[in-house]
Amino acid sequence: MVDPMGATPIAFDSDGTALVGTLHRPAPPPDQHGARTAHASAGPPVGVPCLVLSHGFPRGPGAAAICGRSYPDLAERLACETGWSVLTFNHRGTGESDGQFSLLGWLADLRAATDYALAEGASAVWAAGAGTGGTLALCDAAGDGRVRGVATLGAPADFDSWAEDPAAFLDQARSTGAISDADYPADFKAWADELSSVRPLAAAAAISPRPLLIVHGDADDRVATTDARALADTAGASAELRILGEAGHLLRHDPRAVAMLMGWMHRQWAQPEDQNR
Repeated sequence: MVDPMGATPIAFDSDGTALVGTLHRPAPPPDQHGARTAHASAGPPVGVPCLVLSHGFPRGPGAAAICGRSYPDLAERLACETGWSVLTFNHRGTGESDGQFSLLGWLADLRAATDYALAEGASAVWAAGAGTGGTLALCDAAGDGRVRGVATLGAPADFDSWAEDPAAFLDQARSTGAISDADYPADFKAWADELSSVRPLAAAAAISPRPLLIVHGDADDRVATTDARALADTAGASAELRILGEAGHLLRHDPRAVAMLMGWMHRQWAQPEDQNR
């Protein structure tokens, strides 16, 4: 169902795994009387860019069930303020999406979200994400030229801490609920090898000259600011690094970070009314 505010529940397939999310469309233009009508279509408006917004890895026992719950609110604000459509979804193993966590599986989910947005009429796609979601958005974009640019919030520059002790990380993933099947993974070694096969710094080097916004808090207790600087240094001139003073890891709740993201979005795609001023 399409609601008057422009938010629509969506579902799409990622390599046979059913994912769910929400698509937020910008407010329709007013009619000749100044009134705004409800959206008639579930897809992104034709000719409007779409931001694919990705959440991070769940933290804490049972957290996978509620992972990403605050993202539709952020997506709605971004859509209203920028005139973009914004697609946010639950990666496999979280929320109401099916499947079990794997790093390459989450990468596939991002590719499927881009496929969905373009198939539904988006004129172009950019990607943004927080934590693990931001890092994987960067990694996916490095191999997918359809993604015009990436913004990250508190993103790690590697997955080395997971790869160093994959058995411990598997226990962590089970604790959060991101892996709920006791028999998964069927091939532990293959699952563990994925943790070291995804190389964010190589992705940062490959994304140039497409734009990369890196926002990080200097009080982030989960991901060091050195990660942000390493990503920016590797990306070179295409990267825009912003370190926020006294900001922690949950930058999606920091109005300064959100304002930076919106400003970056505006710079990527000027609206017609902006161009005519």
